[in-house]
Amino acid sequence: MYYTTFTILVLLTFWTNNVFANVEKTIFLAPPPTTIPSEASDLDDLGLERLSPENPVVRTQLNASFPTPDAPDGTESWFFLENLNPGQRYEVRICWLATQPTSFTLTTHSLSTTIEDSSLLSSLSIFSTARITTQDPRFQANTIPRHASVSSRDIPSDSAPTTDSVLFLRVSAAADYFSHHESLMKDVPPVTADLILDPFLWNVFPRSLVPTAGWIAVVSVIAILVGKWVAGEIGKVIEEGKRARELEDKKGK
Repeated sequence: MYYTTFTILVLLTFWTNNVFANVEKTIFLAPPPTTIPSEASDLDDLGLERLSPENPVVRTQLNASFPTPDAPDGTESWFFLENLNPGQRYEVRICWLATQPTSFTLTTHSLSTTIEDSSLLSSLSIFSTARITTQDPRFQANTIPRHASVSSRDIPSDSAPTTDSVLFLRVSAAADYFSHHESLMKDVPPVTADLILDPFLWNVFPRSLVPTAGWIAVVSVIAILVGKWVAGEIGKVIEEGKRARELEDKKGK
């Protein structure tokens, strides 16, 4: 009984986060470094928000729409992942309020694949053009300039190519609700979300979960110790009850 109650309380502490927010993620291996010539400065001109191990969190607002035959996953947004450690496992999580029901689909694409695939390149170009032309501060505030995490002495000259492990991240947002308000059904409001780049330790365990794992280990040890103490106390009570009954039986005889 004690273990059951304690287990329920521990599980409830984790489920409280799900009451207020939803999470979707994608897991991938960082690709080998790609040589980016200096002439390929178009990457800087796309206006994409960037995530890297040095800048792992971006809070933004994503446009969403109801699924259609032409866009079954909703509206697409693009981000740029850079300064990755080749061969290391990562995950990108997107967290958003449960009060904004949305279905997210996250996919990563290499630089070469994005350029060679006409559908991906078209989607990226459309998003980039719309983002730059709107000049909306909400979307521009978190843009991370290229080489922002590198000291000036490490920045190569304009004539030198750069080598980096990079990926494009495509996030599709489909509205997942029904409302009697015509305005909400006609114009889906932007979804406030956090994008988090999280590396895996030894390609096995997400680094951000290390404190949680430590907390679980501490709680488990305490639960075992307390459980043993409670079991011992109950055993003592049972033994005393048996002895008392044996004495009563002897007196009765």
